[in-house]
Amino acid sequence: MATGSRRELLGGLGAGMMLAGMAARAATAPSRKIGYAVVGLGSYATRQIMPNFAGCDHARLVALVSGTPAKLEQYGAQYGIPATHRYSYADYDRIRDNPDIDAVYVVLPNSMHAEYSIRAAQAGKHVMCEKPMAVSVAECEAMIAACRKAGKKLMIGYRSRFEPYNRLAIDLARGGHVGPTRFITAEHGFPIRPNQWRLDRPLSGGGSMMDIGIYSLNAARYLTGEEPVEVSAIESTDRNDPRFRTVEDRLSFTLRFPSGIVANCISSYSSPHNGYRVIGTEGWIDMEPATPYSGQTMTIRKDGVTAPRTLPSPAKNQFAGQLDHLAECVLGGSTPIVTGEEGLADLRVIEAIYRSAAERTFVRIGA
Repeated sequence: MATGSRRELLGGLGAGMMLAGMAARAATAPSRKIGYAVVGLGSYATRQIMPNFAGCDHARLVALVSGTPAKLEQYGAQYGIPATHRYSYADYDRIRDNPDIDAVYVVLPNSMHAEYSIRAAQAGKHVMCEKPMAVSVAECEAMIAACRKAGKKLMIGYRSRFEPYNRLAIDLARGGHVGPTRFITAEHGFPIRPNQWRLDRPLSGGGSMMDIGIYSLNAARYLTGEEPVEVSAIESTDRNDPRFRTVEDRLSFTLRFPSGIVANCISSYSSPHNGYRVIGTEGWIDMEPATPYSGQTMTIRKDGVTAPRTLPSPAKNQFAGQLDHLAECVLGGSTPIVTGEEGLADLRVIEAIYRSAAERTFVRIGA
């Protein structure tokens, strides 16, 4: 068998074994469903997270938390959540007394992640927190410490880690399917509409980098399996644009990894991007789009041939897979693949990116 054919076979087998392993764990996990309280009833929670509990094997929606009574009434009725399981932010700590709630999913503005995750742990609940984990390294460390002290699991909502094409890309890239990786390009962005909390620094902690840009950063990290050691970043923001009075628009940043891999990344609030490419010594693996809610597309260039790679439709989508993963970890006593330490690692790099852009210099990560 030719070397290229053998590698392609092994790459396909590796991805198949990985997905089969997830299915096997799901099949053997206990039948009890873990009860979630969703904290924050904004668009992402109500349009993406909550509807996908229907596709879960081990997770169910049992409680809601919101500062808007009308939302509690609307979604409580829609999902059959009794009034006793609907909470305001003022009485949030009462979740401690509800045995139906095993875990919370914090889907609030970034600056509120740490507070509500820590209070959930103190109330004896496991925590799923949407990305970015928090607005600073210090907040991430406090969240990890609180969950560790309470003996509760902490998982960050990196949904792409449960999407089949991204999982295959990780397997192929780390396995050298197109030779050892030399470069990665990762670009994420969209033209943002005005008048939303993401454009208010006290709530968001930053601009595009604290929102869509984290997909570029996280992809570079999960495709290499390494932590970057150095970053160089340039910011481009039109301060005359009223959207960007307090936050940045575009950031381009370059990450250098211990193995010598270089990742060139883009984060933007004024141009559309959604893709990455892994370039090895023998070809490349391209994902465009890479991280949308659905519709991922993979193309591979290898041995002089460019061809699409198509996967069968998964039994559950990335949202249900993510929700079930924490549930399986709670039921089986295992550790999530995207722990609080994963979110902390991203924030360490983000702080270095901001510092590099401000100082216009290379910055050692963690220095």
